[in-house]
Amino acid sequence: MKRDFNEWLKTFKSSICDYGYYVDFEKVYYNVENIKVELNILNSLIGSNNIERDFAKLTNDYPQVFKCIPILLAVRGREIYAIDGDGEYRFNFNKPDYTTEEYIMFMRKTGLFDLIAHHVINNLVDYVTGVEVGLDSNGRKNRGGHLMENLVEDYLIKAGLVKGDTYFKEMKLSAIERKWNIDLSKISNQGKAEKRFDFVVKKDKTIYAIETNFYTGGGSKLNETARSYKTIALEAKQIDGFAFVWFTDGYYGWKSARHNLEETFEVLDNMFCIADLENGAIERLLA
Repeated sequence: MKRDFNEWLKTFKSSICDYGYYVDFEKVYYNVENIKVELNILNSLIGSNNIERDFAKLTNDYPQVFKCIPILLAVRGREIYAIDGDGEYRFNFNKPDYTTEEYIMFMRKTGLFDLIAHHVINNLVDYVTGVEVGLDSNGRKNRGGHLMENLVEDYLIKAGLVKGDTYFKEMKLSAIERKWNIDLSKISNQGKAEKRFDFVVKKDKTIYAIETNFYTGGGSKLNETARSYKTIALEAKQIDGFAFVWFTDGYYGWKSARHNLEETFEVLDNMFCIADLENGAIERLLA
């Protein structure tokens, strides 16, 4: 029975965030652990009555503490640039190249001495853990790009497929051709274009090439993707033993590009959303 595009679109999700999307705590703990010793040495400055003198002595005795200063300002790099009426500086915290007095100036002007000496914080390890959590939130966009891929893979595994045996991840057209001795020149423009699919499944006599994505917002990329996948869908129909499959979702993304999506929907039978996954789309596809 032919599916109704409008009804299908209504089932799209507004979000795909999983539990690990918000903060990668494993990464946070790893980053903190790498400088934990140095942070604990710096902890000796907390509440200091003469922090400039104590900082000079501490960095002379333990110069390795310099490397953890940038993260106190939520900076990932080992260099920090600063300019004001007193001059222009590019402080290196991996291999300190300024005088102790200049680094003292840096600590004073950035407010780090006030933070440490006045008991604004009580433990730099805890403080940096919080900083790392905040910085890690910037990685949500990258994690979000893989959420749909991860979700589809979960359902491939639930369907009984095995990675490296019955399903393969991130496989190029040329690799598919070599592995199963199939001619995909209609898709690769006679070998001139090298397409990579998120997953490839081999079931009986059919090779299923799978693409996945989820869009939280609109833009020209959605229209380009829909047009590109429509072309692949039409080309795939000309190849025996080969099928193109597209798992996509994101109501607020596709709402603005629904017309291009519908054009692809009309020619691509193997086009599914998360609701389809939840209702056994993979099992039916491979039955």
